[in-house]
Amino acid sequence: MADLSCKVGNLQLATPVVAAAGTYGYGLEFDGLVDWSMVGGISVKGISRDPCPGHSAPRMVETAAGVLNAIGLQNIGADAFVVQKLPGLRTLGPRIIVNCWGDSVEQYEAVVERLDGEEGIDALEINVSCPNRRQWGGVLAADTAATAAIVAAVRKKTRLPLWVKLSPNVTDITESARAAAGEGADALSLINTLRGMAIELGTRRPALSNLSGGLSGPAIKPVALCMVYDCVRAVEVPVVGIGGISSGRDAAEFLLAGASAVQVGTANLYDPAAPARISSELETVLEELGESSVSSVIGTLRTS
Repeated sequence: MADLSCKVGNLQLATPVVAAAGTYGYGLEFDGLVDWSMVGGISVKGISRDPCPGHSAPRMVETAAGVLNAIGLQNIGADAFVVQKLPGLRTLGPRIIVNCWGDSVEQYEAVVERLDGEEGIDALEINVSCPNRRQWGGVLAADTAATAAIVAAVRKKTRLPLWVKLSPNVTDITESARAAAGEGADALSLINTLRGMAIELGTRRPALSNLSGGLSGPAIKPVALCMVYDCVRAVEVPVVGIGGISSGRDAAEFLLAGASAVQVGTANLYDPAAPARISSELETVLEELGESSVSSVIGTLRTS
């Protein structure tokens, strides 16, 4: 059997498959539905300093090759997360990556400072790439100076591994990658969703109350693969690949492109056991490739 263990920087994972933030709730909702031993980590729903109600419905719509969402980063806030969710999460087994965000540098600092040092948190994932947070006035990661300022500020507030989640809604994602890595990011998660919209012909209105949302699912996989490949070669820190991964073969492609691990998002919405299933499928794919471990396949894409 292939060895599925891997590392993202200094963080050891049992498998390279992590449940992506925003698609797996707080993790506890899936207990009893998935084999946790086959899940490398859970990136929990994005946490802010204060509770956030998100956007009004409708805020999700299916598309031909994916899903548009404009949830608006709804969550219970850092204090409630630590008290109500974290104790149970610690008993599940996978690594706990807490995705977090703010509407200002000060709010990013505050939520990171609140979470730092809490038992059981293995890494923080800083979200600067949500495409439907109105209060941001745009995608923060599209501004390299803003990205650098946020990462520099939160780096001073935590000793935990710091992952930064980047946006595809930019001209050159390697600029964002360099900005985040240059200010102390330990790893980069990419990509977040692509900004898009859908229209209801019958009403002649947008399908989402927010007008636009973030597109995820199979449609964005080619974009994600290319951006992962580019960023792996642009920075020295590990890259975690995200975007349209629904099978072990998909995961293997990201590893070949150089990703140290992957995150599964939209597939969780129709298959709660997707992270474990994909890990199991990846094991079979590695054997088909004649590889004995995840580490032996990372970055082995042949380009000549």
